[in-house]
Amino acid sequence: MPSFDADALATRAAGGEAMQAFAPFVPTMLGGSADLAESTKTVFKAEPSFNRERAGRNVHFGVREHAMGAIVNGMALHGGIVRPYGSTFLVFADYMRPAIRLSALMRLPVVWVFTHDSIGLGEDGPTHQPVEHYAALRTIPGLTVVRPADAAETVEAWRFALEDADGPVCLLLTRQGVPALERDGSASPSGLVRGAYVISDAGARCDAVLAATGSEVALALEAQAELAADGIAARVVSMPSWELFERQPEDYRTSVFPPGVPVVAVEAGVSFGWERYADRTVSVDRFGASAPGSEVLRRLGVTCEAVTAAVRAIV
Repeated sequence: MPSFDADALATRAAGGEAMQAFAPFVPTMLGGSADLAESTKTVFKAEPSFNRERAGRNVHFGVREHAMGAIVNGMALHGGIVRPYGSTFLVFADYMRPAIRLSALMRLPVVWVFTHDSIGLGEDGPTHQPVEHYAALRTIPGLTVVRPADAAETVEAWRFALEDADGPVCLLLTRQGVPALERDGSASPSGLVRGAYVISDAGARCDAVLAATGSEVALALEAQAELAADGIAARVVSMPSWELFERQPEDYRTSVFPPGVPVVAVEAGVSFGWERYADRTVSVDRFGASAPGSEVLRRLGVTCEAVTAAVRAIV
């Protein structure tokens, strides 16, 4: 699998590089995108396309997300060793929800790759900016939803999907570049397989926990530094998958979220569901807006200032 330097990189781009790396070793994986392969970065390079004259690994599904989902499920049900995947923008998961639900019901070994995973995608506006979609996918029993924080976690997400998953996996990836995150000495991107892990601790004292997913983990780390300057010790937890975290033993879960320590969740989507883990949220309980991604995030309150204010309010 690839490794990455410290430059900012969209997790969709990191996912594409991971696919090129494992392609020779997973020769029966095939799939494609509903119209958007250049944007989802899910093409196996130098491989032929599938058509009526020729078998190939790249399938052009057309602008029809539900049909893509049905076809991917059908390939998995064929009975051979095919490992199929489908991809599109996250907001279009709504069009294929019945197919995603059936893949979970049947425990099919499929991968759903969804990019453009937040309001941070920018100018395409609220019709293309998912806000309720993390929560909607997490409600499907048997579906593992993974939203990696940076390129290194994206590689681990693909590794999990290929080696350890016992049913369908959704990968939620960014359009915008995200930094390669600095982790504490004992922290590793492989912590992704446990659903949540401490990416940066506050030291011996812990006044609050910042639990974040995806691109918002970098924001939580920024807030941690500002809070430390004010004498507030905040732990940062990267929480790419609720489902994987819930499978961990209780002693691990309490080691990540110590009892009695207040939690602020940071995610650029609706707050629904976070009440099981968090006392407060920095979230987006409305539709998005059309502007550059950084401006949308600022206007809708997904900012370092909002995170630090939420922590100060509960500490």
